[in-house]
Amino acid sequence: MSVSQDLHEAMKRHPEIRWSEVARRAIAKRVQDLEALDAMLSKSTLTESDVRELAEKVNKGMWEKHAYVAEKKRQVQRTKKRA
Repeated sequence: MSVSQDLHEAMKRHPEIRWSEVARRAIAKRVQDLEALDAMLSKSTLTESDVRELAEKVNKGMWEKHAYVAEKKRQVQRTKKRA
């Protein structure tokens, strides 16, 4: 497995850590997560179109929530400036 020179230098500053074990555990965790996701998706009846539509609704909802919060913060700041 290759890592960038900067990362390698940082790893060398901590020789007490078994980096191969850290990598092995991270890879095992990722594989476990992917297998769980595959198991969930294997039972799904959603089509790709359904997923896209759902993602658009979630994104729109999140955008609206953040816009609402940002507007409330602006209102509070304007109120503070007037006081």
